[in-house]
Amino acid sequence: MARHKEDIVLIERVEVAEKAATGAAKAAPKAGKPAAKLLDLVLQSLDSDKGEDVISIALAGKSEMADHMVIASGRSSRQVVSMAEKLSERLKAELGRHCRMEGKETGDWVLIDCGDVVVHIFRPEVREFYQLEKMWLNPGDKSA
Repeated sequence: MARHKEDIVLIERVEVAEKAATGAAKAAPKAGKPAAKLLDLVLQSLDSDKGEDVISIALAGKSEMADHMVIASGRSSRQVVSMAEKLSERLKAELGRHCRMEGKETGDWVLIDCGDVVVHIFRPEVREFYQLEKMWLNPGDKSA
């Protein structure tokens, strides 16, 4: 069976990726507990700041970018920005984790990338427009 150059390159890339993944899995401790602690802290922070319609979506098997996505709404741009800033401060203080944040300038939609958990905080109109839940939730999934 003759193989094309593209097939050989693809096979080599897959083998290298598999070796790297196996080595990383052996070297790294189980990430389940830290990710769960991070998710709990995110949900507690949003709840204490009066976040509305907070849902958590498990991304395992759907995406490699994170383990969970959390979506919440704030009543105004000011509340959205405040919730995002407080969440970032809490994660830094309690877990020593620095999160990247985008969208704080306008306050319509703030994205907070915490590594294992990605948080989207919207104004209600903006959340309704983008409907991220519909993109990521399976029809039978329930919100947290």
